[in-house]
Amino acid sequence: MTQTEDAPSERDGATVGGVRMARRADRRSDDDFISHGITNGIASSYGSIPSSNPASSSPSKSSPNSSTRALAPDLLRGFLMLTMALDHTALALNTWEHGTGRTSEMDGAVVTSWNRRAAYLVRSLTHLCAPGFTFLLGVGVVYLGRSRTRLGWSSGRIARYFAVRCGVLTVVNVVLGLAVSAGEVWFMNFVLFALAVDYFLAGMLWLVIDETEPLLARSISGLLPDDANLLQDDAEEPLLRPSPTPQSPRVSTRVSTRASTMSWHIHNALLGIVSLVTIWWNHWLSPTGGHCDVQSNDNNFMPTTAPGPGLDTPAISHHPLLGIWFWVVESKRVMSPFPPLAWLSFAIVGLLYARIILARPWSRRDIALGHSLVGLLFFIFFVLTRVLRFGNLSEGCLHTPEHDKHPNQNPYLVSGQSFFYIIKYPPDVAFWAFTLAGNFFLLALFGGFPVRISQRLTILLDFGRAALFFYIAHLFAVFIFGAVLVRLFGHDVGIPSPQDPDNSKGIDNVWAYLTIWAALMLLLWPATRWYSRFKSTKPADSIWRFF
Repeated sequence: MTQTEDAPSERDGATVGGVRMARRADRRSDDDFISHGITNGIASSYGSIPSSNPASSSPSKSSPNSSTRALAPDLLRGFLMLTMALDHTALALNTWEHGTGRTSEMDGAVVTSWNRRAAYLVRSLTHLCAPGFTFLLGVGVVYLGRSRTRLGWSSGRIARYFAVRCGVLTVVNVVLGLAVSAGEVWFMNFVLFALAVDYFLAGMLWLVIDETEPLLARSISGLLPDDANLLQDDAEEPLLRPSPTPQSPRVSTRVSTRASTMSWHIHNALLGIVSLVTIWWNHWLSPTGGHCDVQSNDNNFMPTTAPGPGLDTPAISHHPLLGIWFWVVESKRVMSPFPPLAWLSFAIVGLLYARIILARPWSRRDIALGHSLVGLLFFIFFVLTRVLRFGNLSEGCLHTPEHDKHPNQNPYLVSGQSFFYIIKYPPDVAFWAFTLAGNFFLLALFGGFPVRISQRLTILLDFGRAALFFYIAHLFAVFIFGAVLVRLFGHDVGIPSPQDPDNSKGIDNVWAYLTIWAALMLLLWPATRWYSRFKSTKPADSIWRFF
């Protein structure tokens, strides 16, 4: 199957094509954070490829009925997959400690020294991964919901789909944890459980908005006076307004159009507020208030069998049933460094982004400038968290030699490493701003590529379109091959292995580490490429599409 044949689009289920097109869309419809389509008016400027032969649907190549697929989100997701594998390869080879400050970036963890330069750079880059996956998950919820709605799915059927997918991801997460820990850990939340819960919650939020937005528009329309003076010219209509959907067809009067636009803006504002609340509650719920007790965790290292915090700080919960939702949990049978509700904000930002990107057709220049501007705003916000010292779960936690020399100076301005040190477990506001800035800058980069260039980045596209399959496959490949290579070529690196604390063997040569990572990615590429094409042949509600 060619690349153009398996690229889904939101238009695939449109009524203009009749029953035949709807059935065809049911086989090739978009998926959420693994892959999603985009309408022609947007995708043509977003870096996209046609998903069907234009000549077969219209004599004109520029027909609005032609289907396209956005490439930038797939490229971003593929890049994040490769970057994530960098982090996991370092763990498997025991190349360096798992953190920019030689311990995982956690609420309440004291930093006394920085990791080696290569480790700091790689770890900082991999910070973009979990936020990017969750953000794209929220984006995909909107595209999937709209696509299934065009296929005639009811709200109940879409809700069941979200619930089933959440359940499947959770089961996969449990099985993976049992396999990796040889049954010693009953529940090990790598990240899939957090993604599953956030996917379901974001899906429910989208369904609520899909119902309340037209209701609010009708209520506003009833309050607006039906006066000729309120009628506006086309030039006076807002540039951003919600695109029509089967549930909310385009209204015929200017007053109702105005009400619909007002409702759309109100719901967007509410999403923005909720995204802020759901990231700030990580601060409000912090057992330490984001401040370190220097005496609480000196040399108190607790190794884990999975990428996780590895420190027993006051911020760690030892009550799995209650703590797993908002806090990092580490106990004998449960390990969860990714509490779902602590990461929900990124999915909500994805919902808001998708609503705006679908509001109207955008030119390539608009897309690039928009992504760059949003990335710049997030980065400015991040800088303010450093300069004004708010939104950080690391107050009083930096105690490196340079900080001891400047005890009265703003600790985040003492050095470059201090400035970019952010808390991931759970994410603080500084982490939120920094990682969203990075992801929007990457979207600007990938969205600015000409289509012919984007199509040649096939390894990113393949990993981005079969992300869950790659995630599962790479865990086994990286850690199995890593263990073998360390046994054959490793030496004592003076760092306890995350998998075996009594063993300090590893491969700490940076070039050897990068070579092994690249070789493993090339090894996984053919299987991932095959699966991407295999799942594209399955129906829209097939369980194979979940992977």
